[in-house]
Amino acid sequence: MITFCGKIVKCAPGNPGLWYTGYNTKNLCRKGLNAMPYFYYDSMLWVVLAVAVIGMIASSRVQSTFRKYSNMPARTGLRACDVAQRMLLYGGSNAQLTRVSGALTDHFNPKTNTVGLSEAVFDQSSVAALAVAAHEIGHVMQYQEGYTPIRVRNALVPVANIGSAVSPYLVLLGVIMGNYSLAVFGALLFGGILMFQLVTLPVEFNASRRGIAMLSEGGYISGGEEEGAAKAVLRAAAMTYVVAALSAFVSFLRLFMIANRSRRD
Repeated sequence: MITFCGKIVKCAPGNPGLWYTGYNTKNLCRKGLNAMPYFYYDSMLWVVLAVAVIGMIASSRVQSTFRKYSNMPARTGLRACDVAQRMLLYGGSNAQLTRVSGALTDHFNPKTNTVGLSEAVFDQSSVAALAVAAHEIGHVMQYQEGYTPIRVRNALVPVANIGSAVSPYLVLLGVIMGNYSLAVFGALLFGGILMFQLVTLPVEFNASRRGIAMLSEGGYISGGEEEGAAKAVLRAAAMTYVVAALSAFVSFLRLFMIANRSRRD
């Protein structure tokens, strides 16, 4: 996970990006302001709901996998913060470690050059804690080396922020006004969120690969059961990013379907 000053808002139930109450433009012309709103429905709604359920399952899987391997102590007995500090020194990074509140709130903030390790990770010597810490150091190394996908991801942050803030409302306004161009423009803006989520995948996968490699090469975990456990923790976390990308893709398609109603109506 990487924090940015801008907040990316994901579409979710209750957000107009997924479903909303709209107005039939033909009825508005015919009945004026007395036209009653109707609930926009289409078959994609079931896909949206299915993806939401998958997302909840993926999130639950992360929690359960982390708890499971939090009970597996690493053979070195080193704390996650100690391992992370050694990795930073070995990699020639001057990033600072900090303790952050919450569970699994671990992150790297490139603006402050700090690695935040959560309370469930910082002082722990479990394989799960070491895996999470190593993943965040993987992000540090990405920035240090100028890893291309993360540079692209950073460039997409403002685009994604704008898309999340105005895209669904432009689509809705376009449908209400019968303005196809405005509705499509709104849908295209949401593409910034989709691109952001897609570029996030190689960034997160690569950080996990780097983390596992640093743990193994540094002798912090054994190559058998412990390495398998560390991979399981990071694999479970990676699935949440896959689901996020899938959710963005489904929402993108659905916004275009909604935008197309302005042409038919």
